[in-house]
Amino acid sequence: MLRVDALTAGYGEAQVLFGLTFDIGAGEVVTLIGRNGMGKTTTVRALMGLVRPWGGTVTFGGQRLDGAPPFRIAQAGLGLVPEGRQVFPTLTVEENLVATAASRFGPARWPLARVYDLFPRLKERRGNLGSQLSGGEQQMLAIGRALMTNPKLLLLDEATEGLAPLVREEIWACLATLKREGEAILVIDKNVDALMRLADRHIVLEKGEIVWQGTTAELAAAPSVKDRYLHL
Repeated sequence: MLRVDALTAGYGEAQVLFGLTFDIGAGEVVTLIGRNGMGKTTTVRALMGLVRPWGGTVTFGGQRLDGAPPFRIAQAGLGLVPEGRQVFPTLTVEENLVATAASRFGPARWPLARVYDLFPRLKERRGNLGSQLSGGEQQMLAIGRALMTNPKLLLLDEATEGLAPLVREEIWACLATLKREGEAILVIDKNVDALMRLADRHIVLEKGEIVWQGTTAELAAAPSVKDRYLHL
């Protein structure tokens, strides 16, 4: 589905990504993990066209996307849940959801009613403004908003950052449901144990380079990888 080859990117004269090569298959959940400042968010931003790649290629469903504007990338089927959630504060929950709704690949897999089934709390608060929601509710809204675009690949940057433990568990349960539904997901988070319960494969970044990638079983069998690249 997604193929990234030798991707490089940065800001100004500062290079951040150094030749990333990886892929994500249909229905696969893949993590992008590493310490802070290692290039995870820049990778997501480069995939979404929010940072223009310096080099390499990004191919999705056979279509070259590197260098394309973000709206074209979204139209191709990538849906982003950004770091910090970034819900529209002056729109209601329901307005946030329908504002970006799209069905470009046949009947909508995620209409409004189904998003409300996934997040009953959003239905309860559908008339509240985005600014009136808790952090956990805003994260649910950000995920629901991305699902309303009916993406082929969902990208989550810091899926549970800053959330209370019980709310984090709700988010992980939601992502497990999406996995069972066959959604392809690329997820960034600091909770490696939770990611290992969820994901099929893992990509470890260190200073903008991929230093390890493999399955959950392989990561569990390689404690040196976690000790060297993931622990503070």
